[in-house]
Formats: sequence, C-alpha cells, structure tokens
Amino acid sequence: MAQKLNLNLPSADDLFSTQDERDDAKRERVMDLPLSEISDFPNHPFKVKMDAEMQEMAESVKQYGVLVPGLVRRKEGGGYEMVAGHRRKMASELAERGTMPCIIRSLTDDESTVIMVDSNLQREKILPSEKAFAYKMKLDAMRRQVGRPSKENSRPVGADLIGKRSDELLAEKTEDSARQIQRYVRLTELIPELLQMADNAAVGEKPQISIAIRPAVELSYLPKEQQQFVLTAIESESCTPSHDQTLRMREKSQEGLLDEDAFFSIMQEEKPNQVEQFKLPREKISRFFAPGTSAEKIENDIVKGLELLRQRERQRNDAR
Repeated sequence: MAQKLNLNLPSADDLFSTQDERDDAKRERVMDLPLSEISDFPNHPFKVKMDAEMQEMAESVKQYGVLVPGLVRRKEGGGYEMVAGHRRKMASELAERGTMPCIIRSLTDDESTVIMVDSNLQREKILPSEKAFAYKMKLDAMRRQVGRPSKENSRPVGADLIGKRSDELLAEKTEDSARQIQRYVRLTELIPELLQMADNAAVGEKPQISIAIRPAVELSYLPKEQQQFVLTAIESESCTPSHDQTLRMREKSQEGLLDEDAFFSIMQEEKPNQVEQFKLPREKISRFFAPGTSAEKIENDIVKGLELLRQRERQRNDAR
C-alpha cells in the first residue's frame, strides 16, 4: 500500500521573497488605512451607538484626527479586520475622513478575541448584553488556548496549569466575580426581547419595561418557547417577575409542569414590593417608646392601640 507523505512545502510568498522581506511583513507598524478596507470584528458584541458621546468624538476627530491608533489584523482575502477601534472608525466616517491610523498586528482568532474584549471592557458604560456576549467570547477563546485538562486534573475544561478556571482568571482582570461572570454568560441564552429588558434595567430609562439581572438569569434556563410565554405574560400584566417568581418558574419547568396557565398564575401573584405600605416618621412616635425598642414591637403596640381605640369608639356609640 502506498504511504501518504506529509510534505511541508513553502508557500509562494516564501519562494519569491527574501527573509528580510518576510520578517518585515511580520513587524508591527502604524499606517493610515482606508476605512473602506477595514471590516468590523465578526459578531462584535459591543454596540457602536450614534449618541452624544459619538458626536463629540466625531467633532474631535474632525478637528484633530484620531489620536490613538486602532488595532487591526490582515484578512486572508485582503483588507483588514478591526480588533480594537470600532468607535474611532465610526467617528472617522462621521468626520468624513477617508483613512484612519492603525497598528497592523499578526494575531490568531483567539488572540484577537481576547484583545477585542479587553479593550472594550475598559469603557465606563457597558450593557449587560454586551458583557454577556463579550465574556462568553473571551472564555471560549481562553479555553481553546488552554485546551483540555489532563486525566490527573479534575478541574473543568479551561483550567490552567495552576488549577484556576477560565472564569476565575477572567475575574482577576475585571470588576466582576467569577460567579457574576457566569450569570452574565447565562444571559446569552435569553430571547432578544427579554435580553433587551435586562439592558433597560441597566440604563434605567422609563417607561421601558425592565428586568433585573438575577431574575433574567433564572429565565435563561427556560426553553425558548417558555421564555416566549414569559414575554407574553409580561406584556399582558405590564409587570416583570420577581427573583422568587422566576425561581419557581424554573423549578416547575424542570418538573414539566410549566405551561401558559402556570405562567400567568405566577405572574398574577402579588409581589412584596407591590403591597401598599404606610410609613410613619419615627420622630413622631419616639416619645411613646423607650430607646432601643424594636420596629416590630413598635408596630405591634401601634396596632393594639388602634384596636383599643376602635373598641372604645364602638362602646360610646352603643351607649348613645
């Protein structure tokens, strides 16, 4: 049987170029690149918005140019791929500049992903959805770079040589804990409408419907069709579920007992923060109680006093 030979043949570029030329091609350099030749990073998780900050950046670029070069890598089919600098690129387009200064660096897919995420996590305002997909992309890249653990290492895939998981390593470089990073990554399992509600909660703009991170995380464990039920219930009841309600939704889903009727039944329950409360300033009643009296005892004594007052009023009315 003929044996297959594995020959490492040089490329055409290697055959028709000198070593100096090949080394020079690998060196980093800053060049003014045509914007038309720079494409966005695939599945870029960070939104590039046309907001007031972007308008200010465009005015600055128009007057002074791009002061900090972007970072790109060459694409196989020609042109360049933006790794860091998407906002600067948009500002350059708004400023009607045809080129942008960029550092050209030789990077693998995973190296590019890690740099892209790290450079954007430095921003002050980051939406939950942006963190969710950015963390997921970086963790996947880190795990591919590290590889699977040996048979002697019982840690999950992504653990490095000193025994730390990828999310633990990532937490060391961000403001979020490893557990919080896991919560953000779970958000990538939400349907777009529910994920937008999680973003609304972070922005805090009313009257947009919003949902907090913790209940959003619990909803992410529901199948997509059940998440659609939740969305219908939210729109129908004009309120979002509490963390406790989403925990019970998830539990019923795992038991196979969650249908549309069950969703509406849970959603229609009165939540603690929806119960009407009456607040009485403590300084108005402090003279009736000894210092250090607990709030519970004060509440009970006030109720007893009101009951006694009502009883005496009835006695007076009966005596007339």
